[in-house]
Amino acid sequence: MNNETGRGRRLLVLAICCSSLFIVGLDSTIVNLALPAIRAEFGASVAKLQWTIDAYTLVLASLLMVSGSTADRVGRRRTFQAGLVLFGIGSLLCGVAPTIDLLILFRVLQAVGGSMLNPVAMSIITNTFTDPRERAQAIGIWGGVVGLSMAVGPVVGGTLVDAAGWRFIFWINVPVAVAAVLMTAFFVPESRAAVPRRIDPVGQVLVVLLLGGLTYGIIEGRSAGWGSPLIVGCFVVCVAALVSLVYYESRREEPLLDPRFFRSAPFSGATLIAVCGFSALSGFLFLNSLYLQSVRGFTALHAGLLTLPMAAMTVVFAPISGWLVGHRGPRIPLVVAGTMLATSGLILSQLSTTTATLHLLVAYLVFGLGFGMLNAPITNAAVSGMPRAQAGVAAAIASTSRQVGASLGVAVAGTVLTARLVGPFEKGFVDAAQLCWFIIAGCGVLVLVLGLITTSRWARGTAAVVKDPGTAPTR
Repeated sequence: MNNETGRGRRLLVLAICCSSLFIVGLDSTIVNLALPAIRAEFGASVAKLQWTIDAYTLVLASLLMVSGSTADRVGRRRTFQAGLVLFGIGSLLCGVAPTIDLLILFRVLQAVGGSMLNPVAMSIITNTFTDPRERAQAIGIWGGVVGLSMAVGPVVGGTLVDAAGWRFIFWINVPVAVAAVLMTAFFVPESRAAVPRRIDPVGQVLVVLLLGGLTYGIIEGRSAGWGSPLIVGCFVVCVAALVSLVYYESRREEPLLDPRFFRSAPFSGATLIAVCGFSALSGFLFLNSLYLQSVRGFTALHAGLLTLPMAAMTVVFAPISGWLVGHRGPRIPLVVAGTMLATSGLILSQLSTTTATLHLLVAYLVFGLGFGMLNAPITNAAVSGMPRAQAGVAAAIASTSRQVGASLGVAVAGTVLTARLVGPFEKGFVDAAQLCWFIIAGCGVLVLVLGLITTSRWARGTAAVVKDPGTAPTR
């Protein structure tokens, strides 16, 4: 096989892996434009709509890391194909779900499959592209697809909902998954880690209890009562799981989540920035879809087209952010990202039932610029100063943090909205949502502040200590 043929095959493997990433990322945001249609068909409450989103992102967040270590042990291609099959079956079932509860259940199945795709696909890419320059280019393309998939989700969702019905947003995944399974069988070589990491079932259960308890408590707290035994129990389980996770993992030789990583300020900051930034994104998409369709009466297609400027700005500024990180470091992109997200939240807090389209477009453009600048510095800061052998695990934790943020953003926005809603949904939404927009602006402020702190000289010193424990922190 000559070099050109080999390169063509490698690019085909990259395309297969990116297609899986695209549909998984797409499903994190595409459902938002279908929420009013789902609400109308099933008579679903806001809490049920929250679970339609969070059942997916929460399971993804919980299983991303264990899926990667499982693939290293049993085979990456095998795990990747299994994930595609589960994701395809889950998508098919979501499209025929007769009730909102079954739709939520099938979203869980979708997410189990999705968790087996992204971290495994990254391992396949790094093993396929052995030349450092080609590998860097491939990872750059991979990173661009992350932002693209989440940004265009509302546009694709609006088009499908308006043209064919909300069920087609799930059915569109099925042929992509089938094609990817077949292409993987023919073109993706099997690989395993030379020394696979041990599976950590105790750590995995604790992660599920931590994230599940927190999200369930936030979403169901208002309807069940914040002081009810169920909700108090959820938060107690959450705290107990966190304490147990830190204690157990710090004493394990090959932990699922190494608490020592968090001694690095850039790594800890990247984790928090990912949570804040993606909370802002998911809260924005959740609220904006309901506002445009339920309050303003726009069709799903019209609503999707209105958010197109946000998607366009994300696509344009994501590579610019990557260039800035490579040449100037992560500080400038993080400062811009935080400032723009906060500004957009403040602009949207002034929405009314008759807000001019220009006002909306300015807010969407500003938000898209901010979000476009966010992804590259998160990954860079996460692996900055990490030992080379741990860089992959650090990047996986950053990816998990993005999904945690996506879950919390919907949970908090929906809960605050429901608590403040007075009268009919369509009439009370604007006033009820104002605090939610301020919270999104607050997420932007946190990104800005954390960006300044975690790129300081002191922060770089803490990263150096984690990389080389003999290094003294820089004052």
